[in-house]
Amino acid sequence: MDAAGWDARYSGSDLVWGAEPNRFVAAELETLPAGKALDVACGEGRNAVWLASRGWQAVGVDFSAAGLARAAALAEEAGVAERVELVAGDVVADPLPEGPFDAVVIAYLQLPAIDRRKVMRKAAQTLAPGGVMVVVGHDTTNLTEGVGGPQDPELLFGPEDLVADLDGLPGISVERAERVRRSVVTEDGQMREAVDVLLRARRPPG
Repeated sequence: MDAAGWDARYSGSDLVWGAEPNRFVAAELETLPAGKALDVACGEGRNAVWLASRGWQAVGVDFSAAGLARAAALAEEAGVAERVELVAGDVVADPLPEGPFDAVVIAYLQLPAIDRRKVMRKAAQTLAPGGVMVVVGHDTTNLTEGVGGPQDPELLFGPEDLVADLDGLPGISVERAERVRRSVVTEDGQMREAVDVLLRARRPPG
């Protein structure tokens, strides 16, 4: 989906993804001391705002003007606008905001493999010594074993794909790469499970 498509999706009255952070992002980062964070393809800003509410200086980048407007409103409502910087940019085609960052988040950025790899490698290279990158997305097996998410297999990936994306980057080590499950209430009120992929990588302390 292009920027115009996301602008249209974010034009409704309610937040598409809600105000709470992604559960896996929160679990991976909640014990880290506050620093400077980058939220890649931040959308409506829920993860950036959550980080800012915990004392981080958060930078969110996205190509959707409507998404960034909602992120700004969410930050203002949470009282953390001074700790959230929002940048308009295409995370595939443009350089990412200048680091280094103590934490980098990529949440549900579902792209063709060549574009995903480009973003993954650019993002990892912004990590500060000791910095952590957390990536979460819809897993390939979600098509047959889960619910929701994109139905185009070209936009899905598994743990091994994310590990391969970072292969050969000097100073970047993968600490965790696995499939995880989260409960989802479907439109007809049923409780189902979605299958996601979660990766945590780190640059060793300098």
